[in-house]
Amino acid sequence: MKLVIADDEPLARERLRMLLADEPGVEVVAEAGDGQQVLDACVLHDPHVVLLDIAMPGIDGLEAARLLARADPPTAVVFCTAYDAHALSAFEAAALDYLVKPVRPERLSAALERVRTFLAGRPPTDAPQRRTRLCARLRGSLRVIPLDEVRYLQAEEKYVVVHHARGQDLIEESLKSLEDEFGDLFVRIHRNCLVARQELVELRRSMDGQVHAVLRHGGPSLEVSRRCVPQLRQTLRHL
Repeated sequence: MKLVIADDEPLARERLRMLLADEPGVEVVAEAGDGQQVLDACVLHDPHVVLLDIAMPGIDGLEAARLLARADPPTAVVFCTAYDAHALSAFEAAALDYLVKPVRPERLSAALERVRTFLAGRPPTDAPQRRTRLCARLRGSLRVIPLDEVRYLQAEEKYVVVHHARGQDLIEESLKSLEDEFGDLFVRIHRNCLVARQELVELRRSMDGQVHAVLRHGGPSLEVSRRCVPQLRQTLRHL
C-alpha cells in the first residue's frame, strides 16, 4: 500500500512515520506540509491513501480531500487531526476514517485495515493504474484536466501549455516525459508539439510548401516538421 503523510508539523509527520514502520505492506512514498504539496505528491506517486491533517496552510485538508475524491480512481483519505470538531465535514469529504492526535497505534492499524477493505472493493487490475488526467496549478489551487479533453500540448520554455476543451493551462512537465507516458494517445508533429490522435483530421500543404495539421475542433492549424510528416500520414491512415 503506497501512502503519503501530510501534516504541516515535521514532528507529527515523524511520529506517523515511526508508527507506520510497524505496519506490514505499507510504503511511505512522500511527505507533504501543505495541501498543494499533497496534490502534487498524489499526481507524482499515485498513492493508495493519504494520512491528512486538516489545518494546513494554503489549500487545507478538507479541500484537498474533496479534490482527491474526484480522482479516477479516488485516493483514499484518512484524516489525522488534533481536533474532533471537523469529523462531520471530514466524512462529507469522503474520508475513510478520522484519527485524533496523538494517534494511537491500534487506531492507525484499524484505519489502514479499513483502507485495505476499500481498495479490495475496486475492480482488479494486472497493471498499475495510469493517469487519466493532468493537473495544472491555478492561482494557488489545482485544475484537473481529463486527458480526453486535451487537444494538443506545446512546449514553451520550461513549461508545457495544455490546450484543452475549456481553454489552456501551464503544467511543469516535459514534453518528452508526456510523450513517453502517453504515446498511444498523442503523436509528435514538431519538436515542440504533441497532438491528440483523436484530434487529427488532415494534413494540408501551404503555398510555401509548409505542412500543417488540421484539428477536429478547429483552432489554428499547427506547423508540422518535415521529419514528422511520414509518420503523421501513416497515423492518419489508421484513424
